[in-house]
Amino acid sequence: MTATRAAETAADGVTLRPMTAVDLPAAHALSTQVGWPHRLVDLQFSFSFGEGLVAQRDGAAVGIAMRWRWGGAHASVGSVVVAPHCQGRRIGQRLMLGLLDGLEGHSVLLHATREGRGLYERLGFVAAGDVRQHQGLALQAPLVALEPNVRLRPASRNDGERLIALDQAACGMPRGAMLRALLDLAQVVVLDRDGVAEGFSVLRRFGRGKVIGPVVAPDATGAKALISHWVNLDAGKFVRIDVDFASGLPAWLETLGLRRVGEVASMQRGPALHRGSAAHLFALVTQATG
Repeated sequence: MTATRAAETAADGVTLRPMTAVDLPAAHALSTQVGWPHRLVDLQFSFSFGEGLVAQRDGAAVGIAMRWRWGGAHASVGSVVVAPHCQGRRIGQRLMLGLLDGLEGHSVLLHATREGRGLYERLGFVAAGDVRQHQGLALQAPLVALEPNVRLRPASRNDGERLIALDQAACGMPRGAMLRALLDLAQVVVLDRDGVAEGFSVLRRFGRGKVIGPVVAPDATGAKALISHWVNLDAGKFVRIDVDFASGLPAWLETLGLRRVGEVASMQRGPALHRGSAAHLFALVTQATG
């Protein structure tokens, strides 16, 4: 986001400028207007390792968007929202162009609603998969049988770099800054095989209740064990999880009281992401960050 792009003013009086932490209450108010469940603290957490743009008119924020750089070659973009009374004026497109400024040659990931997909295709993004949003009052999950040498255990500080490496292998992006922040504030459980972490999942406060994610595991059985652990811990409470449709988990999640309430398309621009074969990303951190 160059200074020129981030401070341009259109004929309709809308100015783009860099977002600061002071803008987050206004960003939260906009997200509430369009029905997002985020709390202010959720946006503050995302912004703590990202950056953003504000679309402003007559001194008021009428749109926001954020991006997250992962190393020198990868990025995610998301949290794009425009005030309802200003939609249809290409403000979202201007915000996206601002976010993409400086990301030439990067692998860029986003998750698109049906309404936004056309815009993102025009900006060079292509569909790469589907994500299902499941949520509800969690039911008690049945026991998931693991091999004798595999167990779940709480994460320790010594696991940090191993979990960051597993996440990078699973999602194809070096998201160490976000993972370190999650390990500091959230609950983390590890899928351990003979003393070596081969998967993990995170539970934290988000929106209306709790959210599970990311979930990284070598296979669906491991992912189910990691998810079931949190579902049973919070049985009877509101839980959300955003899962890869190709994982085969959506139908199983329905049996746990976590009904599908939405879907988005995973879209990518630039070089393909290189993911490992031993770890897979079954659930996102958020739809914005991936």
